Amino acid sequence: MSGILALFRTFARTAEAGSFTAVAREMNSSQPTVSRQIAQLEDHLGCLLFQRTTRALTLTDDGRLFYDHALRTLEAAAEAESAVGRRRGKPSGLLRLACAGVFGRLHVIPQLPRFRTRYPDIEIALTMNDGFSDLVEEGIDLAIRVGEGRDSGLIARRLGTSRRVVAAAPSYIAARGQPAHPRDLAGHDCIVYDRLLTGASWGFATPEGPLSVPVAGPVHVNNTEAVRACVLEGLGIGYVPSWHFVDGEIEDGRLVALLRDFALPSQPISGVYPSRRYLPGKVRVALEFFASEFEADPRLRIGEL
Repeated sequence: MSGILALFRTFARTAEAGSFTAVAREMNSSQPTVSRQIAQLEDHLGCLLFQRTTRALTLTDDGRLFYDHALRTLEAAAEAESAVGRRRGKPSGLLRLACAGVFGRLHVIPQLPRFRTRYPDIEIALTMNDGFSDLVEEGIDLAIRVGEGRDSGLIARRLGTSRRVVAAAPSYIAARGQPAHPRDLAGHDCIVYDRLLTGASWGFATPEGPLSVPVAGPVHVNNTEAVRACVLEGLGIGYVPSWHFVDGEIEDGRLVALLRDFALPSQPISGVYPSRRYLPGKVRVALEFFASEFEADPRLRIGEL
């Protein structure tokens, strides 16, 4: 039976990834091996599960029908294992975890020693990049993302909140003064983050309603950690998530928070995972762990959006 379950798992991942090569890479196997496993399952079932061409791999009608049954079978097998205590309280396996580079360096990697102490049987493969990974194609179990969800085919659990702050170094303020109203930013050097979804405009809430303020400055950057660094060097005013300031830069006076009377938009921090019916124990405990750790950090706790 275990051999059939292994074929079921290979089939389910191939159906989700749409690629023998992607599944082979995920399973540390080879493309011919994965292809043979699918062919073996097709022989066992007596039907064709995939239509194969040189450019695409698509499920047949039988394949789509069998996919739902395969997921239910895998879920039932996992529940049976848990029922006899084999996996209860002891999640294990390789957790493929993805997050943005800066957030990962500041708020994921520092938590991993505690996670490994608590769950020593879980190994971690961490992918950090500033783009959104394709969870299914890359075989990612869990992604920690800052911002609104873009893929309705994924499940997201809220873990925290990303809040912004407008800040400048005392040296900049001494030379240029500080804005009293968001509109005053037009007369200041602002560090422009080129990948901000709103472009070279910063959003605020004012008594008159939402306000979008165009900003400009002599320095443009392509990641938010560079905004923090430029602000610390006195190059201008920055509009940056407050979770970047993990070293007490605002509390000890190296930076000054500006425009405190005006609310800035926040974004959710979410744990995102593929929409499968079976949630592996390693993913479940990771979600609980990061939710608890982020809630303990005032820079990240959920609060209000």
